[in-house]
Amino acid sequence: MPEHERQSIAAELDPPFVVVAPRVQTAPIVVCSPHSGRIYPQNFLAQSRLDAHTLRKSEDCYVDELLSGVPGLGAPMIAARFPRAYVDVNREPYELDPDLFDGALPPYANTQSVRVVGGLGTIARIVADSEEIYRARLPVGVALERIDRLYKPFHAALSSLLEETRRRFGYAVLVDCHSMPSAPVGQPLAVRPDFVIGDRFGASCDIKLTRFLRDALAVGDCEVHVNRPYAGGFITEHYGRPGRGIHAIQLEMNRALYLDETKLTRIAGFTDLRAKLTRTFGMLAADLPRMLGGRAAAE
Repeated sequence: MPEHERQSIAAELDPPFVVVAPRVQTAPIVVCSPHSGRIYPQNFLAQSRLDAHTLRKSEDCYVDELLSGVPGLGAPMIAARFPRAYVDVNREPYELDPDLFDGALPPYANTQSVRVVGGLGTIARIVADSEEIYRARLPVGVALERIDRLYKPFHAALSSLLEETRRRFGYAVLVDCHSMPSAPVGQPLAVRPDFVIGDRFGASCDIKLTRFLRDALAVGDCEVHVNRPYAGGFITEHYGRPGRGIHAIQLEMNRALYLDETKLTRIAGFTDLRAKLTRTFGMLAADLPRMLGGRAAAE
């Protein structure tokens, strides 16, 4: 089975991610879309008891396209091509559920995190509305193949982008972008805000960045929350080291702004949201020298 997994990844997910970079990086920003991947390997579909459309309920549909204007502002974007339901790069590398696998997990695996217990570890057991993904337990080797061939290369590339940005400008700002359902599962009347900014309660970035994005996104009577209900996941927590010159912030966007959440198709608001994000990142790039200082990029 691990050999089939390896072949499937090589055939369908090479490369596992894309980096869209400007010719010259002029802004100390890196944008990340870890959950918008929409290539579902045939081997994965065969392992799943769910159809491809149902599996997509965990996907941050088209977030990479919403960010497509950012490279034109002089900032690179990295986006996964594999789906979150296949392997989730916004987790620790080995948050693994022992109930999902046949065989002994590595001794360094984190089997007791809240995310694992909830079925949403590095290899998810459920999709967003709690439907079980797999027909049967998976060999441990399947998880290790996905982590080695997809998870680790993605994070190596993201780390490289951030370090190169920090070297050029004196600091780097990572904005990790996601989408959220318009209402919590089972609570259709509990409508979520338009945007949620997460900064790990002030630990992952300078508070001036949080306030700037909050105010910029609120233009047009948009409702913006900070750290509720999302304070930032593994990517924000892991990379956000303001004292070392790397600031990380998570941005969640309400899917109802741009998506038919049943059909998973773009709606008229998609173009407006993409334009709003491009404007917001342009304003951020222009204001960062005032907020954080730094130096111009080397030509």
